[in-house]
Amino acid sequence: MITRRAKRQPAVHMLASEFSESTLHEKGSGEYDPSFIITKLGAKVNRVVVSGMLERLEPRETSNGATIWQGQLRDPSGLHYFSVGDYEPESMRELVIDASKKLESGDTLMMLMVAKARFFQNDEGAIYTSIRPEEGAIIGPSRYRQWLHEACKQTLTRISNHQKAYSCEANAEAYAESGIEREWINGLLLSRSHYEMVDIEQYKFNLLRALDIIENRPIEDSPRPILNLNTDEQDQNPDVSPSADDEDSLRETVLQLIDSLDKGEGVDFDAILSNAAARGFSRDAAEEVLDVLSEEGILHEPRFGWFKRT
Repeated sequence: MITRRAKRQPAVHMLASEFSESTLHEKGSGEYDPSFIITKLGAKVNRVVVSGMLERLEPRETSNGATIWQGQLRDPSGLHYFSVGDYEPESMRELVIDASKKLESGDTLMMLMVAKARFFQNDEGAIYTSIRPEEGAIIGPSRYRQWLHEACKQTLTRISNHQKAYSCEANAEAYAESGIEREWINGLLLSRSHYEMVDIEQYKFNLLRALDIIENRPIEDSPRPILNLNTDEQDQNPDVSPSADDEDSLRETVLQLIDSLDKGEGVDFDAILSNAAARGFSRDAAEEVLDVLSEEGILHEPRFGWFKRT
């Protein structure tokens, strides 16, 4: 008899707010088919990569004598709830026991986890999401900022796809014609039919909070600006050019980003454009500014695609 193995699903970098607000679940029809949580931004999630400060970690005894560790990870947008039981890999159980001891001694811990997405609905109809870690590690600030950068980049992609989806009819053909890649279409259709209201501005604000941490700037010192990632109006009016003030502001922003993100080897092209986009500038305009600054000799590329102050 041949046993069919379930295909391992890719892990999605995701901030806590997007994951925890999800109320749509898709269960596989077959014994080995994966289940998914569909977020408001249209991501179909089976596995996630999450990170944050460990806020709580406590053991709980079950009725059959097993021990389940329950904890919370806080990122800039909210909390991830997780549990680790006796059935988890030994390395994961050892990690949470070690983390618990350090937490009790007063240490501040940052953790990174690859985990399965879980979904629970109680008898009253309330819906809860949580994660079940497959593997994890205690990390430092630098690694945490790397995770935040990737989580922000992937969230920006989902925001962009969501905005494209709501600008056209709700069908696969229209989504594809709008430029949405095929892998995102099913999740966006499911999300649109299930969720009534999606507060995109809150997701954008959470990105700004994350970017403050990436740039090592205290969150409490940052104003709450409104992010505008919708470039449809500009695309429909190609004759409208950014003002000189906008260009100066973008130029200053790009230089500040490079100063704050450069750890000695320069800053990669995509990181600069993603951070600029999160502040409301278009990626094309940011790319043009990089070219101008390079031509003026203010920036140079120590290696292809990496920018550094001269």
